[in-house]
Order: sequence, then C-alpha cells, then structure tokens
Amino acid sequence: MNQIAAPMDETATRPEEGSSNLTPGQRLQRGVCRHLLAHGFVTVEELVPAPGLRVDVMALGPKGEVWIVECKSSRADFVADQKWQGYLEWSDRFFWAVDATFPAEILPAGHGLILADAYDAEIISMAPETPLAPARRKAMVQKFARHAALRLQSLRDPASRISAWV
Repeated sequence: MNQIAAPMDETATRPEEGSSNLTPGQRLQRGVCRHLLAHGFVTVEELVPAPGLRVDVMALGPKGEVWIVECKSSRADFVADQKWQGYLEWSDRFFWAVDATFPAEILPAGHGLILADAYDAEIISMAPETPLAPARRKAMVQKFARHAALRLQSLRDPASRISAWV
C-alpha cells in the first residue's frame, strides 16, 4: 500500500514558536483544530455557511459529522457576537471554545464547551446532537471541501487572487 507522508510543519510542534503573531481568537482556533485532529476531525477556519455568517472553526468528522466551534477570547467578544444563533442550523453539534480565564457561566446552556489555548484543547462538555438534513449536510461538506481547496491553492500560489474567494 502506497502512503504519501505530508511534510511536517516544524512550528506546529514547537510551542515557543509561531503563536506570537496570532490574535487571541486565532490562538484558540489553533488549539481547537489540533485537538479535533487528534480525534480524527479535519478543520477549516473562517468558513461562510451562508451570507452574513462566518464560523470560527468548522470540523468534519470521520463519519461525516459537521461540528461548528465558536471561539470567544473575552467577555466583550462574546457580548459583541450577535450572530452565533444563526450558526446552529449549519451543524450537527455546536460548541463554544474559551480559555481558562473566560467566565464560562455567561455562555448559553445547551451547547458544548471546549477549554482551549494556543496548543491544545479539551472538550469539557459534549454538545447535544441535532443531525443535519441530508441535503444540508451535502451542501456543508461541499462548502468545506471548496473552502479547504481554495485555501490550499492560495498557499501554493499567493498571487493568484484566490483570496477573494476564501
């Protein structure tokens, strides 16, 4: 069986490098994405499921599960977010991701909770499952694939103007 090994990103394994230029929200995203990958989920950041919405992390599981993780870096970040309820209809499970200093008691009940930092995360409470309809699941998997492919292509060819589509 032929296997192709992906090149190793050395900054991904060195905690002392690669996080100083990230915003607090991006640090949470990175930790969440690393944790979900360890559980067989692949992720994309900043995906637009519908006009006017942009989720922080969308995860696609090994059985086709679609999870959305909304990262909140502060109380002000949470209070300013008026769109999060619009994300619920686009996933099987919805999670909040916060750091250890976030006042988690202000988060609405009935959703999952992930405690994260720039390097890893832990699912504190599993989100309840609300399965997507088959047509919506197909649309979300296609959006995920297109988003991921465009991101990869923009990395390979930064001058390609692909960033307008991502």
